[in-house]
Amino acid sequence: MKIDRLIGILSVLLQEDRTTAVQLAERFEVSRRTINRDIEDLCKAGIPIRTEQGYGGGISIMDGYRMDRTILTSKDMQMIIAGLRSLDSVSGSSYFAQLMEKISSGSSKINASRDSILIDLSSWYQKPLSEKIEIIQASITDRHLIRFRYYAPSGESERTAEPYYLIFRWSGWYLWAWCRDRKDYRLFKLNRMDQVEETDQEFTGRNAPAPDLSDDRIFPRATKVKALFAPDMKWRLVEEFGVHCFTEADDGRLLFTSDFTDMDSLVSWLMTYGPKAEVLEPSEARDMIRENAEETLKLYRKD
Repeated sequence: MKIDRLIGILSVLLQEDRTTAVQLAERFEVSRRTINRDIEDLCKAGIPIRTEQGYGGGISIMDGYRMDRTILTSKDMQMIIAGLRSLDSVSGSSYFAQLMEKISSGSSKINASRDSILIDLSSWYQKPLSEKIEIIQASITDRHLIRFRYYAPSGESERTAEPYYLIFRWSGWYLWAWCRDRKDYRLFKLNRMDQVEETDQEFTGRNAPAPDLSDDRIFPRATKVKALFAPDMKWRLVEEFGVHCFTEADDGRLLFTSDFTDMDSLVSWLMTYGPKAEVLEPSEARDMIRENAEETLKLYRKD
């Protein structure tokens, strides 16, 4: 739609110092003549656009111009509010609530009763999570080192780190930081961090790369599994792996195949199904489940 393209062109001009009609035409997949007409329409709407011919010329917007929020559609405003509300769910301050009030104040385009997207990024540990996020955000802004106690499968340790990114992924919050103890970048899960504190020691920001959060990079799948599940466990398999992760065997059970990051994760997951799952491959997983079951039985066996 033309209005969407006009908003898109204005957004480009607000973010870039200069562009050209050719570049805009390629970006929005229209002709150069259409872009020229769009620029004329934006000028008629009172937006101060400047065009210069020749080498080094192009299309730009006058310095000091700020986009009025009235250019945003009702849907745009609803999406902005939904995003701010999601951040407010884990905020330890009133900042995002106040920001939402500023944006929505006096606007007839926002009707809270029509919200269709509600995002809550908090967890069962809402209060400590909000406190950690607030401390880490301040440390990133101030360029201050943070100290914390970290609980990992390998054990507990005291860490000092340079914080760079707060990340929400895989239904949890993480910190991407340079660990001074391990001399490398690390991804820390906030729920495993304790006694988080901002120090008064500043650090010189590194040219920290954005973390590669692809599943294959963080959770390389090196263990292949094949297992049979009881039919009444279909809902769990669909929820966790999707409807195409299994086929129905002759006896009605569900033949599941997938890849896992490591044997321990695989065994722990399979054991949550109890007798509702039988692993076929790898044989090592069968042995580990049997040994775990025998050890568990010893704990609960009556004298």
